Amino acid sequence: MSQDSVPPPGGPAGSNSAADGAITPEDFLRRAMTARTPAGRARYARRGLATTAPLDRTTHAMLLRQLYLSQFETRRFRKAHEIALQAIELNVLTDVLYQDAARAALALGDLEKAILHLRAATRRGPASRRPFHLWTLGSILFLAQRYDEAIASLTRATRWGTREKPLYRAHLALARIANGEHVSDVSDTMLELARAPCGQGYGRFVLGHLAYAAGEWVTARRYLEAFVKRTESGGVARSIALEPEIRMARATIGKMSAN
Repeated sequence: MSQDSVPPPGGPAGSNSAADGAITPEDFLRRAMTARTPAGRARYARRGLATTAPLDRTTHAMLLRQLYLSQFETRRFRKAHEIALQAIELNVLTDVLYQDAARAALALGDLEKAILHLRAATRRGPASRRPFHLWTLGSILFLAQRYDEAIASLTRATRWGTREKPLYRAHLALARIANGEHVSDVSDTMLELARAPCGQGYGRFVLGHLAYAAGEWVTARRYLEAFVKRTESGGVARSIALEPEIRMARATIGKMSAN
C-alpha cells in the first residue's frame, strides 16, 4: 500500500477506527503526520477536516497544523500563516500554533508580526515551554541585529530554562559579544554547551559563532559546517525555517576562507 492511499473500511488490527469500520479524523491525522510528501500530508489533513465524524478541538487543531506544514514545506507562506491563525482560534495548543504563525510571518519577511506572535506564544504557553518561546524570540532578534532586545529575551530564557539552559546561556553570551560587551566566561560556556545534548543541533550554530568570536577558526569552521550539513539534510520545514541561520553560517565560513 502506498503512503498516500487510504485503507478501506475495517483497517489493520489495532487501529482506532470507529466500530463500523469508518475512517475517523484521528486516522487521517496519523496518516497526515507520517505522509512522505507535502501533497500527501495536505490530502490526509483535508480529508480529516472534511469528515462528518465527530471532530474534537484538539484533533481539529492538529489537522490544521498538518495542513499548515504542507503549505510551509511548499513555500506557500501566506497560506500557511492564514491556516495557523485559523487554528489559533480553536484555543488548543495555542502557543505552539503562535510559533507556527511566527515562522510563516518571518518567511514572508514580516519580522514585526513574527515578534508579536512569539510574544503571544510566551504569554499563552505553559511554564514548561515559555523558555523555548523566549529563546526563539531572542534568536530572531539576534539575527535582526537588535541585540539589546535579544539580550533581554535570552536573559529571561536562561533564567527559566532547564534542560536547554546551556544553549540559552551560550546564545545570550553570543548576543552580548555582538553587542560589544565583554563576556568573561566564554570558554566555560562553550564547554558546557558542547557537552550537552542541545549542543548537537542548533547549538552548533551558536558554538561556531562563539568560536569565531574567540578567534578559534578551525573549531568555528567545524561547528558551522556541521550545522549547515545537518540542517540541510533534515526535515524540509526545519531547513526552510533555519535559512537565515544557514546564510549567516555560510557568510562566517566565507569570512574565514577569505583570510
